[in-house]
Amino acid sequence: MVYALPKPLAPGDLLYAIAPSGALRETEKFQRGLEIWRNRGYRVELSPTYDMRWGYLAGSDEQRRQQLLTALKHQAYKGILCVRGGYGGTRLLENWQWPADISKWLIGFSDITSLLWSAQSSGGIHGPLLTTLGQEPDWSLQRLFNWLEHHTLDSLVGESWVSGTATGKLLPANLTVATCLLGTCHEPDFTGAILAFEDVTEAPYRIDRMLTHWRMLGKFDQVAGIALGRFSQCEPPANIPSFSVLEVLQERLGDLGIPIVANLPFGHDGVNAALPFGIPVKLEARTDGSGLLSFPDYDNGRSL
Repeated sequence: MVYALPKPLAPGDLLYAIAPSGALRETEKFQRGLEIWRNRGYRVELSPTYDMRWGYLAGSDEQRRQQLLTALKHQAYKGILCVRGGYGGTRLLENWQWPADISKWLIGFSDITSLLWSAQSSGGIHGPLLTTLGQEPDWSLQRLFNWLEHHTLDSLVGESWVSGTATGKLLPANLTVATCLLGTCHEPDFTGAILAFEDVTEAPYRIDRMLTHWRMLGKFDQVAGIALGRFSQCEPPANIPSFSVLEVLQERLGDLGIPIVANLPFGHDGVNAALPFGIPVKLEARTDGSGLLSFPDYDNGRSL
């Protein structure tokens, strides 16, 4: 299989920052994220409406769509940096058509799952936002730049829950946002896929409800394996009988008969290792309890 990627980025390239989801609140963190890109030598242009506010959204749907269209259509922009997550990306997808040839990088996570899954572009990266980039450790920052500039990625180590080995295209996502895309034209093909889920501030019963929805739709029947990142701030409500989020994940996923590797270093409230969308990967859930998510070798943007 030959898998095309956008051309590698290089310092000096022009990038475009957009806010397709929630309104910007974390100004200092945002500025820190910009500094990291600029200190590496990249030019970053801000959308004129990146700091707009319309309720909880970063401007009206039309303003946010226009940001995205400008970023996609302007050939000088080699990559798109998303300011923050929150909510709002799915609103842009109503009656939306992606340009025919999307050959540029798109970086973000959380609510940006909506754009990554809808675009289904080889340049999609489930990775730090401008408002979270400054919190990443050095190795995570280097990982992101290694992929963008050299198309190389180190393996990620986790914990085996259900042993086995699977290969397939990687579909990283925020579970809540991905669940909202099921049954729409923006849902990717799950056949032989490796799902990589994370989430934040969802009570265990809500995680249960979402995973049960996937089960009832038969979506997991098509999947080759599951990689789990961090489910942060997902503790049960105080003084109410509940399963833990760990118990929910193990019970709702453990009987699917596919390899599962958990505790991988991606998600909210901690290191968020970059995960490219749609590339072929290998998931190894070993019998000794260790797990590995590994990536093939790439040569000039193509994998054989």
